[in-house]
Amino acid sequence: MSKPIQASFGEESTGVVPDAEKLRKRRRLKQNMPWMIMFAPIIIFFILFKYVPMLGLVIAFKNYNFFDGILGSPWVGFDNFRLLFSDPLAFSTIRNTLMISVLSIVAGFPFPIMIAIMFHEVKSMWFRKTAQTLLYLPHFLSWVIVGGMVITLFSQETGPINQLLKSWTGETFPFLYSKGSWLAIFLGSGIWKEMGFGAIIYLAALSNIDPSLYEAASVDGANKWRQIWHITLPGLRSIIVLMLILSMQNVMEVGFDKVFVLQNPIVSDISEVISTYIYRVGIQGAQFSLTTAMGFFESMVGLILVVIANQIARKFDNGLW
Repeated sequence: MSKPIQASFGEESTGVVPDAEKLRKRRRLKQNMPWMIMFAPIIIFFILFKYVPMLGLVIAFKNYNFFDGILGSPWVGFDNFRLLFSDPLAFSTIRNTLMISVLSIVAGFPFPIMIAIMFHEVKSMWFRKTAQTLLYLPHFLSWVIVGGMVITLFSQETGPINQLLKSWTGETFPFLYSKGSWLAIFLGSGIWKEMGFGAIIYLAALSNIDPSLYEAASVDGANKWRQIWHITLPGLRSIIVLMLILSMQNVMEVGFDKVFVLQNPIVSDISEVISTYIYRVGIQGAQFSLTTAMGFFESMVGLILVVIANQIARKFDNGLW
């Protein structure tokens, strides 16, 4: 018993074990070097375009002007935030953003899951590939194109839907100039554009479900609805929670292009959101400090919601971190 112990002490004293550990670390680094090199551009991108611009948030606490620059502009503390939250337009903008975002998540979140389940159940490969191609295609279209299609489709004077409605009832309906119908069209176009591409991650998760579970359920007499409820959805639970947590960061971010191409002055009471407010007040009105404060508030709300959603998910062992 004493000789092996002495030998181990001798190895430590001569540095054999540390040398072997260094050799393993060197070998591991050499094996991972190609992956690290491939990942380097992503790190550089996030540092340059995500983290460095955060330094500009100091504008929210200054009375910024071009002549003095960011560092030379006078410090005003929280005055921009006080002005922001006392502005009725800013308050209605935050309300519209929150309302549209929540409705988009509630209405649009289930569709990629349903599309993925339907693709998973389809056995005809040619039909499945054709349907996937048709549903993925809208994701790659610019919102300018999608907006033009929507405006053309629902135009009150020349739109085919209003032409058909006029032939039936003799009257047209201002779909894009009524608040309720504008909101429905906005939500519907967003769902149509993204539901196919959003189903990809759920399809990947479905491929990891053991097929023998479906066979056993079928032998036990479970129909397709029972199999989906007791096998498919539980198999997607962790991915659903993950995607829900990630969607929380966009609760205060509707997006500029999809609102800008569809909004009009008549529905501005409901269509004015933070992104368009920043464009009109910040860029067109040159109130950079005020809109930076709005952007800072938007980011902080998104961060808080992600943290809260993750803490809730951790209670069910499905947290992101």
